[in-house]
Amino acid sequence: MAETLITPAPTSVPRENTFRKYTAEQGKVYAKGRPVYDNCLYDIIIDHHKSTGGKLDILLDIGTGPGTVARGLGPRFKQVIGLDPAAGMIAAARSFGGVSGNSEPIRFDVSTAEELGSNLSPAVADSSVDLVTAATAAHWFDMPGFWAAAARVLKPGGTVAIWSGSSMYIHPSVPNHEHIQGVLNEFRNQHLVPYMIQGNHIGETLYENLPLPWTVENPIREFDQSTFYRKEWNKDGIVDKDGEFFHQLTWNMDDVENMMITVSPVTRWREAHPELVGTDRDVVKMLRKQIETLLHEAGIEKGKETITTGWSGALLMVKKTN
Repeated sequence: MAETLITPAPTSVPRENTFRKYTAEQGKVYAKGRPVYDNCLYDIIIDHHKSTGGKLDILLDIGTGPGTVARGLGPRFKQVIGLDPAAGMIAAARSFGGVSGNSEPIRFDVSTAEELGSNLSPAVADSSVDLVTAATAAHWFDMPGFWAAAARVLKPGGTVAIWSGSSMYIHPSVPNHEHIQGVLNEFRNQHLVPYMIQGNHIGETLYENLPLPWTVENPIREFDQSTFYRKEWNKDGIVDKDGEFFHQLTWNMDDVENMMITVSPVTRWREAHPELVGTDRDVVKMLRKQIETLLHEAGIEKGKETITTGWSGALLMVKKTN
């Protein structure tokens, strides 16, 4: 069999503008459509962070969007900072609020991954942060700039945790699951791929070629390569030993529609076809109808359509040297 070659991703990607253009209202719609992360994922991150000497004083979540991770992990830290380059996302995050484990309000501010709060007043202090998180966001970063900024703000022994989901898989228990999976695959290939940009493709590979501190052109030597940790889940749609997906979710059809409209290639498709948004020719409406039809063919009653899914995903963690 011929060897498959993976072309390394460039260390930086073109500036992401889809989410940066979001209004506060779009940020709220995004929050409604995106499921929260499972506590079992947060447990993995915190357990690894603590077992390698990490403290629980300050959390900095970059690419926070409407603040999902900042609120989810916030109660485990004394102080929480959520940063995002999109003013609309930060406005949405502030409207939802949230508190730390000390009942302090989460600080939400506009800042990029390459700044990590250096542009703010007061700025995020050097060597002050215990854990930097980036959920479904790092594929939009200028990674050399991010790693340099993370090295600056982290305490010695602090941790960076980066994770992302990729493909959606239908659980085998769902009636007509193979055909529904085929519809999802066709939806991706026909409607999403033409509107994907470089960052989307980096995310789809489960960050296998995401630039790391020691692979960027000018290595960031404050990070210890020997501490690198990687965990994958649901890859290729394979369920766990107990027959379930990691972070398994059940969706009704409104959930599916609300989630799909938050996907950046769908946003770009809608920007290119504003006259079709919300009509029967809207790609999200078409996907919903196809799934509903396949469930009806399998005997599911109208109004009771649900699908159980898992996302393939990967978590990357690395420590700053002491």
